Amino acid sequence: MPKRFPRCAASSPNRRSDVVSIRHFGQPPAVDREIAAGDARWRVPEETPVALICNGRNYAVMLATPADLADYAVGFSLTERVVADVSDIEAIDIHQELRGVDIRLTLTSDAIERFDARQQRRNLVGRAGCGVCGVENAETFFERLPRVSEQKAKIDAAALLRAAADLARHQPLNARTRTVHAAAFASPDGEILLAREDVGRHNALDKLLGALALSGSPTASGFVVMSSRCSYEIVEKSARAGIEAILSLSAPTAFAINKAEEANIALYVISSARAVAIGR
Repeated sequence: MPKRFPRCAASSPNRRSDVVSIRHFGQPPAVDREIAAGDARWRVPEETPVALICNGRNYAVMLATPADLADYAVGFSLTERVVADVSDIEAIDIHQELRGVDIRLTLTSDAIERFDARQQRRNLVGRAGCGVCGVENAETFFERLPRVSEQKAKIDAAALLRAAADLARHQPLNARTRTVHAAAFASPDGEILLAREDVGRHNALDKLLGALALSGSPTASGFVVMSSRCSYEIVEKSARAGIEAILSLSAPTAFAINKAEEANIALYVISSARAVAIGR
């Protein structure tokens, strides 16, 4: 059976399903703006403080592009183990504030009990940095990741090259600004099915994984495409989502390679117009 995040079919902007209610309050901010650069005019992306609040408890404040924030809330909450699955979230209220965005999650009673217990441990060592939010101590980095499959995925080179070549078509914000990262999900034959953008590569991946979770899309019947390098947090988040293969357009880090081997995730990179498998 293909692996899935639990399904939550819905439509925007104010979404309602049997699993989670998603509502927006206030005027959404622009995702980019025009500035003067000498005699030229440039478009630059916005970077906005985004606070995640769970049943009134502050969890983290991240900097992110203020788009697809419901997807971001779900993906971040799942990959950072704030919740175990989408059904732990009863509601997502997105409030546009004067100096940022508040994402207010309403968790189930069981989920908030687990959240509070984890917060007590987390608060002993202070706040974690962006991209590895929720880390309780250095040993967390060396916890074994779940194996996504017994047999490592093999993606055809033609499919990898097709996805890499098609990625730009799914990056409208980057087309305007030439500045933001993208994370996409492609079918086994390389067709890009879904993509999300953000100034942070891990944010883009969280948005993508959240969108997949909300749509109930299988996560093991294709591969993730990253416009950037593949670092530790990209592998960790992908492993927790059941992603079996990652294509990055820039080289992975050594730690990412080690963790991908541990999770049995197939890593690929584009080098000299070729798709190259990394690791064993």
